[in-house]
Amino acid sequence: MIDTHAHVHDPQFDDDREATIARARAAGVETIVTIGCDVADSERAIRTAETYGLLATIGIHPHEAKDAPGDIAAAFDALRAGAGVPIVAIGETGLDYHYNHSPAEDQRRVLRDQIAYARAVALPVVFHQREAYDDFVAILRETWDRATMRGVIHCFTGDAEQARTFVDEFGMLLGIGGVITFKTAEGLREAVRAVGLQAIVMETDCPYLAPIPYRGKRNEPAFVLESASAVAAVLGIERAAVLAATTATATRFFNL
Repeated sequence: MIDTHAHVHDPQFDDDREATIARARAAGVETIVTIGCDVADSERAIRTAETYGLLATIGIHPHEAKDAPGDIAAAFDALRAGAGVPIVAIGETGLDYHYNHSPAEDQRRVLRDQIAYARAVALPVVFHQREAYDDFVAILRETWDRATMRGVIHCFTGDAEQARTFVDEFGMLLGIGGVITFKTAEGLREAVRAVGLQAIVMETDCPYLAPIPYRGKRNEPAFVLESASAVAAVLGIERAAVLAATTATATRFFNL
């Protein structure tokens, strides 16, 4: 099993990171991708991955776009050059108009720069999109080449129409996590049914968005099994089939 989107380098795990990773592996989560959200955070992700045998990404979250380096490509080149573990994707990057911690113009510029970098170095992209669907899709239509690029919409919580657009038009995968277990998430469950098992991968986004029955607690990679059980229920299949299919998809996506 692969947790395709975690933040185990986050300070919330400083007191029990080793135990958290041990619990994940005991639960069958053999691979964890820890996700960078700015240059310094990406550095922490790399160092954590080196210490604990994880995989890492490097990226600039839309919240942090206002503080992005002027030359993102040079900053990312330096991170990759200094990494002792595989850097398996660029991101997370995207647009977030819910909080607008960075101006929308900065978010769009930094998103375009990261897509361009990923295309140049032939790495997949981990996307974050919240309340910015129209602008996000417009940028993808300008920049995305589904024939040569790979992307995942992490923590997908949209509806069936949005899911079909991402999957059918852009060839994206959808990252499904704890939200699928929430009572209020019927729209997401309909989206999963609309695109099917072949279009999804599993994630936790830990320490955030713990699934039921852990909602309100700190999320961790072992809890991805609860979300996989929910996907199995939605699709009317065994959890083992969800684990096998999504692990194979994630392995191809990250070129593992």
